[in-house]
Amino acid sequence: MRVVVDFKLCESNALCVGIAPSVFELDDNDYLVILDEEPDEDLRKDLKAAVSACPKQAIAIAED
Repeated sequence: MRVVVDFKLCESNALCVGIAPSVFELDDNDYLVILDEEPDEDLRKDLKAAVSACPKQAIAIAED
């Protein structure tokens, strides 16, 4: 599984950071950063929650 963010849509609301802090964070300029593009399978539940919580629907999970 791979985390994909459409940075054209992303407003860096940080809801995903609160749900999956080992995968997402905000940088010093408050822009979203993906810390782990291919997280372990045990984070799938959190990532699905982050996808659902994103107000701009900018996050997706790609199956490689």
